[in-house]
Amino acid sequence: MKPQRLRLLLAGLLCWQVLPAPVSAAHVNVIEMEGVITAASYEHLRQAIDQSELEGAAALLVELDTPGGVLGPTQQMVQLILNAGLPVIVFVAPQGAWAASAGAFITIAAHVAAMSPGTSIGAASPISAGGEGGERGEDDERTDVAMEKVEKFTTAFIESVAKERGRNVEWARQAVREAEAITADEALELGVIDYVARGREDLFRQLQGREVRVGDEFVSLELEGLEVRPIEMTLLTRFVSFIAQPQVAALLVLAGMMGLYLEFQQPGMIFPGVVGAICLVLAGIAFQILPFSWVGLLLMVAGIGLMGAELFFPSYGLLLVAGAGSLLLGGSMLFDVPDIQGVEIPFWSLLVPVVVGFTGVAALVVYALGRSMSRGQTAGVEELIGMQGRSATELAPSGKVFVRGEYWNADAEVEIASGEAVEVTAVNGMRLQVRRARARD
Repeated sequence: MKPQRLRLLLAGLLCWQVLPAPVSAAHVNVIEMEGVITAASYEHLRQAIDQSELEGAAALLVELDTPGGVLGPTQQMVQLILNAGLPVIVFVAPQGAWAASAGAFITIAAHVAAMSPGTSIGAASPISAGGEGGERGEDDERTDVAMEKVEKFTTAFIESVAKERGRNVEWARQAVREAEAITADEALELGVIDYVARGREDLFRQLQGREVRVGDEFVSLELEGLEVRPIEMTLLTRFVSFIAQPQVAALLVLAGMMGLYLEFQQPGMIFPGVVGAICLVLAGIAFQILPFSWVGLLLMVAGIGLMGAELFFPSYGLLLVAGAGSLLLGGSMLFDVPDIQGVEIPFWSLLVPVVVGFTGVAALVVYALGRSMSRGQTAGVEELIGMQGRSATELAPSGKVFVRGEYWNADAEVEIASGEAVEVTAVNGMRLQVRRARARD
């Protein structure tokens, strides 16, 4: 081969290695986002957008069903969508799903917002950790100020996002300030969303030829008939997302405390202590993702302490009841913070049954250990006290006695002849103190 042709071939191969592969927009990527919005949700969306941009996907479809979530990751997810390099379509689906609280922010931020019939959106007000009613003290006033700041921020945030996407700014404001929630048909009528569709195919058919602005360019959506490729969460992200659910995190805390409670009350069982420690480590990971209330956590710890105190300070169950009340109060406050929107631990359906079961187990442990502690010594040399035997030698005042099938060195206060019945009155190390046995009735 001539040198000139060889150089041309090498140049062609080099260009083939350096130049990017041709961009193919023959598919649409899809992710499903269910449950509470957390940092794991943000990571899943970030990975999906990066992968979609790298693959040259025509669009990313986010099928959303959430009761709300953490404000920080929600803000980050909105930023991801606003700055995405491809169209991001948020579809509240399937029927019966909702885009509550944090979900409303994500839906409004999308290039295209759609909902299935029978779905709802709204209720984006931040949750107060305070509660209302009664006389208001200084702490309540501080809480009000903090909540007012959070509400003003979230209101301004959702207004700016709605304005950027050309959606109903007034309704967005009401969703935060008045916890306004509406159905899919109402959202379409009010200009909160763009479409109501009965599935992906129906949505893609309605979107055919629509132009959306992505960055500084307008992109025409030609999605009908394209291949749909799901993007699954990684195993690690899925696991973190699971334990970062407030309900799961609360159960991990209770399970961890129960395991350590059993281990401390009955040392040597090993298994409850190991399981409890693992549960608390997982809860600690969840608390790195979820904002939580220290007051709620301390109340739960105090509840465990009160239940443990019942063993040493018998109160006929009053300390157990007080501990259960502290657990209920702490559990209900654990995630009652402004940073988590629209999410709370179900009180009657989850918290009460778990705490009642916890209290029942604690009561059984206290009862069992209390009975064992109230019994006399049943093993070791101490059980010899009160036993009778016979003197094997003359005790004058020392000698040997035969008690419980064994010979023992013994002392007596008075002389006792060999072969007489004796009774053990004390144990001094490995030496017995005896006296002449009394006649039994």
